[in-house]
Amino acid sequence: MTGLMPSFGTGLRVAVIGAGGGIGAALVNALAEDPAVAEVHAYSRAGDIPPGQKFRSGQIDILREESIAAAAAGIGGDPLHLVFVASGLLHDGARGLSPEKSWAALDASALAALFAVNATGPALVAKHFLPHLAKERKTAFAAISARVGSISDNGLGGWYGYRASKAALNQLIKTLSIELARKNPSALCVGLHPGTVATALSAPFQKGVPEEKLFTPDYSARAMLTVLNGLDRDDSGALFAWDGKPIPF
Repeated sequence: MTGLMPSFGTGLRVAVIGAGGGIGAALVNALAEDPAVAEVHAYSRAGDIPPGQKFRSGQIDILREESIAAAAAGIGGDPLHLVFVASGLLHDGARGLSPEKSWAALDASALAALFAVNATGPALVAKHFLPHLAKERKTAFAAISARVGSISDNGLGGWYGYRASKAALNQLIKTLSIELARKNPSALCVGLHPGTVATALSAPFQKGVPEEKLFTPDYSARAMLTVLNGLDRDDSGALFAWDGKPIPF
């Protein structure tokens, strides 16, 4: 039986950060079903994901570096083959945070919150987890970015904080990939655009999205893992959509 990522080999140990979200949970399930995957470390803020046959539940608060460091230290001595950051923030009704339609809506605390989750958090995950990637074989660090984070693709404006924080993530991924190429030449570091997915993150903005372009979390998760399967180290540092097409920064 062929898995989703045959180019990575077998006996894979993977970590998913943000496993409590819609896409993160779908990634955990898809990876657990893959015959090539031996172990999945599923990290969420609450750390209460019920353990399965292949996966172990762990706690990571993307806003607290000490929780990231503790999780990385607790994975054991065996190396990882995939680290996937699936956390993200677009809106938060409890805090009155929503995508800005005008510069008049710009707010320092909202911008700080978006950058903390969408850029700083993944960067700190990379800091603590990249040293655990296996060497001498294909491995990857991937983080969910977004097409709206592309500066050259921005023709509509608006959504200042989300766009800027994802653009910052793209720059971090590119910069991380350069250092990673020196320290672990077989490893990839990429951003992935999942498409518009039917999750809580996109729920307020799904109106008008054609049915065929509104993906289930399972479809998007499997599509992104398939994209990773087709990439090689020359693709490191770039951003790719769910269909494998590169998105310019």
